[in-house]
Amino acid sequence: MAESQITRAVHRFAVVTASATVLLLVAGALVTNNDAADSVPDWPLAYGRIIPPLIGGIRYEYAHRVIAALVAALTAILAIWLSRVTLKGPARLWGWIALALVFAQAGLGGMRVLLGHPALVATAHATLAQIFFITLVSLTLLTSAWWQGDLPQLGDLGSPRLRSLSAWTTLAVLIQLVLGAGFRHGAFGILPHLAGAVVVLFLAVWTSRTVRIRFGQVPDLRRWAILLQAFLGTQILLGFAAYWAVAQSLQAVQPVQLYVLIEVAHVIMGALTLAASVLLTLASFRLIRPRAQVAVSSSAEKARA
Repeated sequence: MAESQITRAVHRFAVVTASATVLLLVAGALVTNNDAADSVPDWPLAYGRIIPPLIGGIRYEYAHRVIAALVAALTAILAIWLSRVTLKGPARLWGWIALALVFAQAGLGGMRVLLGHPALVATAHATLAQIFFITLVSLTLLTSAWWQGDLPQLGDLGSPRLRSLSAWTTLAVLIQLVLGAGFRHGAFGILPHLAGAVVVLFLAVWTSRTVRIRFGQVPDLRRWAILLQAFLGTQILLGFAAYWAVAQSLQAVQPVQLYVLIEVAHVIMGALTLAASVLLTLASFRLIRPRAQVAVSSSAEKARA
């Protein structure tokens, strides 16, 4: 098989693995929002069996474990495959990082079942899930023909530079997801999450406006900025809907189906918002020259003039 065909194949496999991780995030959110986290008291088996009785909350918890095992296998294959392919950039390293995150995530899942401390461990588990997801999302870009090709290098004389601004936005979105996970799992209240939403909205609007003003003719940057705005806007609407659903379900003995659907959508849209911000950041670092190179280029142009 030609090298270009192998590169396309590993890219497609990275996309499949990242897509499977979205299903894993859905399964995890279903466990949390159906109050099924304590349905299975042992790990890695379930009631001492490979396949437990699929009743009640056990269905959600067991489905989560099965999908997690599938994602772990896909990630292992991807990491080994990347180690055997010649690619430009850090794709090989990130493949091994993704595999290490799989093992760490499995360990946290086992700790949640065996050792208790549900608020702390569950928040850490949810946080690591998001980091694992964006690692795989990054690999879909790092293995793409676009990243592997020869791209023009752009200058950015504005302040703050898009590279820095997009990175700070990504960090803010990640922290916001941690605050949301902490709220869902009872680690702390909702006020930090609400404050984080304001910060994320401000940074995302600032970043998207910077892309539009300075790089409006660069589709490889604009597409991710547009997705960031679309996902964040949807996420904010889902946040209001989630607050309403929580208020409506307070008197319910079992989780209300509408509440579960809204909360799961809220979790997934948060992950997609983070993914769009990560892709914008990576594209910025791929296309925009570092500050030192821009300064040297500007000095050379002045000298020639």
